[in-house]
Amino acid sequence: MIFALDIGTRSIIGIVGRVEDERFRVLAVEKEEHGKRAMLDGQIEDIAQVAKVARKVTDRLEEKLDCKLQRVCVAAAGRALRTEKGSFSLEFPEVTRINNDIVNRLESGAVSEAEMCLSQGQDSQRRFYLVGYTVSGYRLDRYPMTTLRGHNGQLLEADVVATFLPSEVVESLYSVMEASGLEVASLTLEPIAALNAAIPADLRLLNLVLADIGAGTTDIAVCREGAVVGYTMATIAGDEVTEELMRRYLVPFATAERMKTQMEESTVSYRDVLGLEQNIPGAQIREAVQAPARNLAQEIAQRVVALNGAAPSALFLAGGGSKLDGLLDLVAEALDMDENRVALAGNNYDITAFSQEYELNDPELATPLGIAVSAGLGLISDSYRIMLNGKPAKLFRSGAMTVLELLMMNGYTTADLLGRTGKNLSVTVDGQRMIFRGRPATPCVLTLNGAETAPSALVYAGDSIEFTPAVPGESAKRTLKDLLGADFAGAVTINGRLADLGALLYTGDQVATSDGTIRPAPPPPPKPEPEPPKAEAPKAPVPRVEAVRTVPPQVPGAGGTEPVRRGVPATESVRPVPTVPPAPRPEKSIQVLLNGQPLTLPEKEEGTPYYVMDLLEHSDIDFDNLDRGVVLQVNGTNCSFMQELKPQDDVVIRYLET
Repeated sequence: MIFALDIGTRSIIGIVGRVEDERFRVLAVEKEEHGKRAMLDGQIEDIAQVAKVARKVTDRLEEKLDCKLQRVCVAAAGRALRTEKGSFSLEFPEVTRINNDIVNRLESGAVSEAEMCLSQGQDSQRRFYLVGYTVSGYRLDRYPMTTLRGHNGQLLEADVVATFLPSEVVESLYSVMEASGLEVASLTLEPIAALNAAIPADLRLLNLVLADIGAGTTDIAVCREGAVVGYTMATIAGDEVTEELMRRYLVPFATAERMKTQMEESTVSYRDVLGLEQNIPGAQIREAVQAPARNLAQEIAQRVVALNGAAPSALFLAGGGSKLDGLLDLVAEALDMDENRVALAGNNYDITAFSQEYELNDPELATPLGIAVSAGLGLISDSYRIMLNGKPAKLFRSGAMTVLELLMMNGYTTADLLGRTGKNLSVTVDGQRMIFRGRPATPCVLTLNGAETAPSALVYAGDSIEFTPAVPGESAKRTLKDLLGADFAGAVTINGRLADLGALLYTGDQVATSDGTIRPAPPPPPKPEPEPPKAEAPKAPVPRVEAVRTVPPQVPGAGGTEPVRRGVPATESVRPVPTVPPAPRPEKSIQVLLNGQPLTLPEKEEGTPYYVMDLLEHSDIDFDNLDRGVVLQVNGTNCSFMQELKPQDDVVIRYLET
């Protein structure tokens, strides 16, 4: 089954169904309004509130169908929508049979060209995601075609209209789905989805326009000659009408929403913000909304003419805002069109969808039904799909994109790529500083199309990435027993306090032994012969520890019974018998070049090798706040984080030049 959610400014509508005989059969529909204004102009403001409503709709659908819904198809609102056109061609040395891979390469190239146009515009510094595209035309050996698959030819050309949204719009939608316990199965744009439901492909030879009027935004799509030629959006929608009623009658938003639905009644009762009960004729409300309705119609007309070049052959109004009384006539007037050429969407739903339980000819169902139909009938352009660990990547952009960027979009962090070496343990023993190194991280496994790759590698449509995150290394841990040996029989202090051999050491601890030498205790002496009762057998001598107490005697608890705080300066200092510390063991090292500068690396514990990931902390790159790609090379060849290093290797770790 296919589960679709329309996250609207005023409400959330969920639809569940399945494909039967090349049409989408609707099995269940649920709708729930937001309890408060959690969205503004199609943009999610309160993620927790929207997620709560989405979960409520999902639970009701699960109860109706007695099943568990886990994957959901969604669409992003057209707020801050950007569209760009792109063209691309492929030429083969001889006549070639065209398969899906070739078509995917062709479409992906055209989308990449569209993003290049986007990157050169005013918003070049802003991060955009590709959320959908439509092919406006194919040519085979310069002859126009509606499809290329299965044909033979040498010169292939494609034109696309690609749609992009700012990252914050898309990521907030994913955050809501994650908070709702749902996984996004597909993402498209609301006007694309509504178009697929209201104006099926068979009707697009005509010059038709769809205006999907929600509460916060009005999404507009234009098609002609069998192709979609553009999308646009207006931030004027149904909320403007509601806000006019709020100002006119001094009522809260929820009351104004209710009054808007009752304007056909003879009398409408309400309570204003002063607490006064009021009764007015419905005709008065209809008159009050004429001004904002006319502004909405004018805005739609201007957007349509700017995108289409002229009034279309016909125009469909969809969405809850399309039900506003008199709006059809106002739009026809603004576009100077025959009133019979402007209609509510819904009459064409039965071409792609049907239901035995619900009436579907409701213009408010255009977007949720379109999301379901688009996913179920394969109408979402997914030639630019990239697989990550066997599933479609959560987000993708066209054009130049690195493996690192794609992993970041899908919730991974630099820690998953690099791993972290366990923390070192540094203690001082009888005046000699000792360092015990943490274990190195287990490197990540990163492959692109089956071959090991670097995070800076570029990915393209149809690529498959397998990624196993790095496992952090264990931090170094030592007890006094590990340090002195299980047979140590002398006295020992940590930060000036007596401690047993089971005590765990922490960085900064000061350890002092009774004789100042770290060595196993000698074998115990033989038991002495029994002596007359008048004299006890002498006990083994305990080495004397000379201590200076610095705690004032009047302080309670200063008698030496308080617990030892590891890593904190002690309140007692110990003066061990001075000895000559043993000569440090000579360490082996490995020398490499990092960005042209020599770097000496001490030998790791247990002789484990060094990897490129071990050098990241020596570079000048902040891997916790990356804003662009990174180049990793060893001896002039691109490599991965897991590349093992050898003496005199020439390593480069730098930002990718743009």
